[in-house]
Amino acid sequence: MTDATTLDGPYRAEFDDYFALLKPRVMSLVVFTAAVGLLVAPVGVNPVIAFASVLFIALGAGASGALNMWWDADIDRVMKRTQNRPVPAAKVTPKDAMIMGLWLSVISVGMLGLTANLFAAGLLAFTIFFYAVVYTMWLKRSTPQNIVIGGAAGAFPPMVGWAVATGGVSVESLLMFALIFMWTPPHFWALALFMNDDYTKAGVPMLTVTHGKRETRRQILIYTVLLAPVALAISFTSIGGPVYFAVALALNLLFLKGAWTLWKRAEEAAEADRYASEKSVFKLSLYYLALHFTALLAEAGLRAAQLDWAAWPQWV
Repeated sequence: MTDATTLDGPYRAEFDDYFALLKPRVMSLVVFTAAVGLLVAPVGVNPVIAFASVLFIALGAGASGALNMWWDADIDRVMKRTQNRPVPAAKVTPKDAMIMGLWLSVISVGMLGLTANLFAAGLLAFTIFFYAVVYTMWLKRSTPQNIVIGGAAGAFPPMVGWAVATGGVSVESLLMFALIFMWTPPHFWALALFMNDDYTKAGVPMLTVTHGKRETRRQILIYTVLLAPVALAISFTSIGGPVYFAVALALNLLFLKGAWTLWKRAEEAAEADRYASEKSVFKLSLYYLALHFTALLAEAGLRAAQLDWAAWPQWV
């Protein structure tokens, strides 16, 4: 946990520093997957309500990010990847980060409940709690399964978006959740392979630290194999279709090939080759999720176009 006494600094925060507390890169993925969950749902939502709902979901994601940076500032200071974040860089005080995170949590959940429905608001509240408390405060520092279990926090946004439209949960929203949940371990473990020194210095029990890189590469392959049928299963639901199936098939074959190559890589491979193969799988994992959800959005657009075309005699 952050020790404010070890984070001395000028604390002359600017707007950009407070915005950085929200983890905008993570927020962008949350916004996109939540918006897709909302747009592919079988129930139409007023555009103003839809926009406001996604905005409040984004604020909830930002609240989680601020609370994470408040609690993790001590380890963020020693990790090269995170040492320039606002709290460890002594631009924002730990207390301010905590207060900002708590207020955004209350505002986002409350406003989503008023704008959409109480079920969606409750799911958003649980998502914030899961990320800030279950993952950040407990799992991250206590078990190498931190990413596996904690990955649920990043998997909830499309379920929240779906709940905004429908007021509930369905097979489709559960499969979207499962897609992100199963994708998270190979995605983060690929990152951990070439950022292992950071996690070691920070004392974070990432799988690469506790079980070594070879076991991590094996686990990446296992989870990639388990991920593929989940991704393809969405093709046969009401939100899937031939476009999504083609995209999912191609992406999962590529991801499986990358994971297999990573697993079979010789231990004595040159450092540059090891780094290149690890980073290649990590980059592919970034495109993997974005393209799956883009394909779902494309399927929703095609269905809407077909409905409009079917009704053309009424509007010609």
